[in-house]
Amino acid sequence: MQIQINSDRNIQADERLAEFVRETLKSKLERFSDHITRIEVHLSDENSSAKQEGNDKRCLLEARLQGMDPMAVTEHAAAVGQAVSGAADKLQRKLSSVIGKLRDKQSRSVSPDFSEPEPAEPEQG
Repeated sequence: MQIQINSDRNIQADERLAEFVRETLKSKLERFSDHITRIEVHLSDENSSAKQEGNDKRCLLEARLQGMDPMAVTEHAAAVGQAVSGAADKLQRKLSSVIGKLRDKQSRSVSPDFSEPEPAEPEQG
């Protein structure tokens, strides 16, 4: 699972923040790692330094899945770490739902056939 982190000019994306993002995503999304090829993380401060209060930090997570369309979630919070954790929780729930439905669909398509077997045609000789 590849993780790509992008931030706007108002978010200081240092190695400590990148490590926090990677660890958070890996811990919350590890069970989906065989389905996820890449996660793109977009961090931004929506009103920059204009005001210091409110939920102005945004984390958008876009998950790229094998053989499926990408899916995205967004979380706003007062701090970048809270936005990352909240978005990871949302993505975890969304992936659980989507992959669960996919597994149900696959298990139904390979379920045993309990119908009566067709009688064999008599051989003509």
